Amino acid sequence: MKKTIAPHRLVNMYALSEANGSLPMRHRTVMVTGGGGFIGFNLTYELIKRNCTVIAIDNFDPYYPEGIKRKNIRNLIDKLGYKFVECDIRDGKNLTQILKSDGVEAVFHLSARPGIRSSIQDPTLYNDLNVNGTLSLLEACLHSDVEKIVYASSSSVYGIPEYLPIDEKHPTNPISPYGVSKLAAEKYCSCFQEMYGLECVILRYFTVYGPGQRPDEAIHKFAKLVTNRKPITIYGDGGQTRDFTYVSDVVAGTILAMQRGGSGIYNLGSGERISVNELIILLEQAIGRKITKIYIEKQMGDVDQTWADIQKAERELGYRPRVKIAEGIKMFYDWYTNSCLDSNDC
Repeated sequence: MKKTIAPHRLVNMYALSEANGSLPMRHRTVMVTGGGGFIGFNLTYELIKRNCTVIAIDNFDPYYPEGIKRKNIRNLIDKLGYKFVECDIRDGKNLTQILKSDGVEAVFHLSARPGIRSSIQDPTLYNDLNVNGTLSLLEACLHSDVEKIVYASSSSVYGIPEYLPIDEKHPTNPISPYGVSKLAAEKYCSCFQEMYGLECVILRYFTVYGPGQRPDEAIHKFAKLVTNRKPITIYGDGGQTRDFTYVSDVVAGTILAMQRGGSGIYNLGSGERISVNELIILLEQAIGRKITKIYIEKQMGDVDQTWADIQKAERELGYRPRVKIAEGIKMFYDWYTNSCLDSNDC
């Protein structure tokens, strides 16, 4: 009989290093926006382990199946200190009420509509959800007792790199509506800190992956296709590189930003990069067979290279990514084969 690994065990299975985010939390009652999603769920679980009270909110945006988020929430609902509220962050009145009534001291803002290619089809929607939603949240924080926000941004704000690796001083020239929306939200966070004194830390995530990741993301899509003995489609020649960052490392860095980070911007990546073709070789090793590949034209909005310079996060936050890509791929595929083969909620 196939053993099932419950989603709520993900972070527990691949525990955060004692040297990477193990400080006690100063803010004991926190909100996680986008709390039903991939990173939000893993972050929430780790915060609960640290005895925080976590109010998780999500609006179940239909970008990917709602059942995936519902399953994450079900696996947390009985945890001491956990509360879930269905809420759209654009509903400022409701959001302010939740922040006040639950005594939220700090917010991890992970709520956003993802998807570079999808944003090209509907930029107005991305502006509404990612920019107006962030503005609504910031205003709600001003009307409550929130002391600090950690905002999860994206490496997409950099656009086509002028040099590698990319540090936080790199020009921001996003080439997709998604990237523009994330940068605009960053600017609002910085503005609210400067004008109103609301402490904000901005994190630029680089291609987060791992157990529980969204089904539209490359590693998950590739695993599903290969398991069903179907070829995978690669945009371009496969030589494009990415800084793939394991979810437990991102969770650790996000918590460190709340604990140690003052105002500022930090890259959270692995500090390493591999090509898509190299990634496929690692998948082949994890799966134990060759993968059939189909190469097609590069897609609009994609950049050829991402590679995070993480020296600032290492120096100021104590951030230390631990999971190498080969190990991370093996752990992801182990989770996938044990949890997703007979499930629609993966």
